[in-house]
Amino acid sequence: MAGFFSKERIVAPTSYNRWLIPPAALAVHLCIGMAYGFSVFWKPLGNALMGEDGKPLAACAAGASTFIEKLSGTGRALFATDCNWTQFDLGWMYTLFFVLLGCSAALWGGWLERAGPRKAGSVATLCWAGGLLISAFGVYTHQLWMMWLGSGVIGGVGLGLGYISPVSTLIKWFPDKRGMATGLAIMGFGGGALVGSPIATKLMTHFATPSAPGVWQTFVVLALIYAVFMLCGSLGYRVPPSGWQPAGWKAPAPKATHGMIATKHVHLKNAHKTPQFWLLWLVLCMNVSASIGIIGAAAPMLQETFGGILINQPELGFADIKKDDLLTASAAAVAAGFVGLISLLNIFGRIAWASSSDKLGRKQTYFIFFVLGALLYAVAAWGAGMKSMAIFVASLCIIVSMYGGGFATIPAYLADMFGTQFVGAIHGRLLTAWSTAGILGPVIVNYMHDMRLEAQVPFDQIYGPIFYVLAAMLGIGFIANLLVRPVADKYFMTDAELAAEKKIAHEQAAPKTTKASQAKNISGSWVAVFAWVAVLIPISYGIWSTLQKAWALFS
Repeated sequence: MAGFFSKERIVAPTSYNRWLIPPAALAVHLCIGMAYGFSVFWKPLGNALMGEDGKPLAACAAGASTFIEKLSGTGRALFATDCNWTQFDLGWMYTLFFVLLGCSAALWGGWLERAGPRKAGSVATLCWAGGLLISAFGVYTHQLWMMWLGSGVIGGVGLGLGYISPVSTLIKWFPDKRGMATGLAIMGFGGGALVGSPIATKLMTHFATPSAPGVWQTFVVLALIYAVFMLCGSLGYRVPPSGWQPAGWKAPAPKATHGMIATKHVHLKNAHKTPQFWLLWLVLCMNVSASIGIIGAAAPMLQETFGGILINQPELGFADIKKDDLLTASAAAVAAGFVGLISLLNIFGRIAWASSSDKLGRKQTYFIFFVLGALLYAVAAWGAGMKSMAIFVASLCIIVSMYGGGFATIPAYLADMFGTQFVGAIHGRLLTAWSTAGILGPVIVNYMHDMRLEAQVPFDQIYGPIFYVLAAMLGIGFIANLLVRPVADKYFMTDAELAAEKKIAHEQAAPKTTKASQAKNISGSWVAVFAWVAVLIPISYGIWSTLQKAWALFS
C-alpha cells in the first residue's frame, strides 16, 4: 500500500496526456470548495432542537459564553443539548476552515513536495470526508465541539492539503501555460459552493422531518460523495519525469521576460528570506482583504444600499422594508441573486484572469487588479450615492472577478519568481496571507458598518466610506507589487543542490516506453474526455442553479 501511494509510482511516461491532470485537480477542488457554502447549514442547525410545542428552543447565549461559561450555566454552547446554536457559534467553523487551510498548507507543504500529490490528495480526502462524518455525529448528538473539531480543524487540514496538492504538479506539466493550469484547478475551489450548496439544500429537504432538519444525514451523504470524487482525483495525479517539457516548447530567454521568470530554483528554506516572498504575501493579503469582507456582506449590503429599488418601490428605504415580512422576503430574494452573480464572477475570474496572465505577465496582471479595483470601488461608492444599481453591481462583480483571479494567478507568480522545485510548498506558506485576510477584511467591513449604524447614519450611506478604505488597501497592494523585482542570484540553488533535492523528492527520468504503455497513452485521450465530462457535469449544474437565482436580480 505504501508503494501504491509513493511518488515513484506516479511518474508518467513522456507521451502521457497532460490534460488528464486538470480534471483530477478539479475533482478535488470542487469538493473542498464546499467550505465556501457552509452557510447553507446555519439556519437549519440554528433550529435543530424543537420543544414540545413544535417550535425551536431558545438559542444558547452567544459571545464569550461559548468559551467560558460554566458547564452548569445556560450559555454552554460547546456542550449544550438543551438550547440551539447561534450563528456566532456556528460561524467559528467557517473561520477555522481558512485559518487551518493556511496553517496546514504552510506546515506540510514541504512534505507534500517529497511525498507527491497522490499521497497528499488521499490524506486530504480522509481529512475532509472524515471531518464531515465527525460533524455529522456532532449534529446527531448536538455537540458543537465535534462540529468545530470535525469540519473546522480536521476538515481545515484537508482543505490545506487538498488545495495545494495539485499546484506544483500542474505548473510542472504546463510550463507554457502556468496561469491557465492553476486557474483551472483553483476555479474548482471557487465553484465548490455553487455545486455543493444546491445539492445540500435538496438533501436536507429530503431528509427533513417535523422534528429534525436533516443536516446530519446530509453530511453523511456529502462525505461519501466527496470521498469518491476526491479519491478518483487524487489517484489520477501523475508527475512529469525530471526535465520534461512540452513538445516543441522552449523556455523564454531571461532577456525576453526581463528576468521576471526564473530559470533556477529557490529552496523552501530560503524563500521566506527573500523580500519577494513578503512582497507577494502582502500583495495577496491586500487583494483578498479588500474583497472578502464585501463578499461576506453582499446580500445585506445590497438591501441596505438600495432598499425599495430592489422591489420597484423606490420611495421605500431599508428601514421601511424591515417592518414588513413580505417586503423583506422579496428584497432578500433579489439580494440572493446578487450573491449568485458574484459567485459566478468569482469562478470565471479565476480562469480568465489567470489565463490572461500568461500573456500579460503576473506583475502586470496584479497592476490591473489594484488600479482597476481601486477605481471601481470609487465608482461603486458613486453608484450607491446616485442610486444606480447597474453601476454598483457591475463594479463589484468586476472587483470580485479580480479577487478570484488573484488566487489563481499567485501560484504562477511564485513559480516565475522562485522556480518550480518547491513552488507547492512556497505557495502553502504564502497562503497564511489568506488566513490573515480572512480575518482582516471582514473585521474592517463589519466594524465600520456597525460603527456607522450606531452613529445613526442612513442605511443607504453606510458603505461609501467603507469602499474608500478598501480602495486604500488595494493601494498598499499596488505599492508592494510595484516593488517586486527578480530574486537575487544568491538565493538560488546550485546545480548540485538541485540534483540532491530532486533525489530526496524521488524525481525520476521517464519510464521506458513499451507497447503496452503506448496503447495506454493512446487510450488516454478517451480517458481525458471522460474525466472532463465527469467534472463539467457538476460544474454546469452549479452554474445553472446559480443563474436561476441570479435572474431575480434582473427580473
